[in-house]
Amino acid sequence: MTLIRIGVLAVLLVIPVILVSTWIKSADARLVEATATGKSSEKQAAVAAAADVGYCNPELKRILRRVLMSCGLVGNSARGCQPVQAKNVATLSGTDFNALFRPMKERGGIVEFEQGKAELDPNDIALIDQQFSAQGGASWFFVVSRASPEGSVEANREISKKRAEAVMEHLHKKFPTDPDLDKEVGLLWLGEEFAQLEAEFCTWKRSTTGTACTTEELNRSAFITWIDCTL
Repeated sequence: MTLIRIGVLAVLLVIPVILVSTWIKSADARLVEATATGKSSEKQAAVAAAADVGYCNPELKRILRRVLMSCGLVGNSARGCQPVQAKNVATLSGTDFNALFRPMKERGGIVEFEQGKAELDPNDIALIDQQFSAQGGASWFFVVSRASPEGSVEANREISKKRAEAVMEHLHKKFPTDPDLDKEVGLLWLGEEFAQLEAEFCTWKRSTTGTACTTEELNRSAFITWIDCTL
């Protein structure tokens, strides 16, 4: 009987030791995981709250993810989206697509080109440099180029592509040693087929000043802005 009591007592003493050892190992594992990622759960929440500004609604985030995946913003060799692709990526009407960018009025700009041209003039370059320098911690720089309705659909697709590429080419010349440039600048060329800008965008910052603003002029353009969304 005495031996049985001693055995029971020994078991009762061993159980807490086992439990404490298990808890310590579990805590160690969580600490290693947190150290490896460099982030604690509290830090992740704080960063998301700081970066998730008001315009980053669920619809814009969904489009941003699709653009990143489908239009070559992150490390793909084929950079940019054509109009048909852009419609599939956005899954929105052109008007609703443009509405997503309305809250970015203060940080966006519209680089305007001459009809049928894709060359940057000094005013265009000044606006690009001004907007690109105002990163403010944002992650993605969008270049959304368009064409006015004159000319054929094919020609307008091509000219809008060249306008987006002209902005990218300038950034490469301006920052030739920036290793992150191709990872943070995304191109969408929409031609005349999708998301034409309405007259309300005449009040935005434009590279052409001192002349009357028309929708044709607005759409011979490349819309540029930093987007700061936590995905």
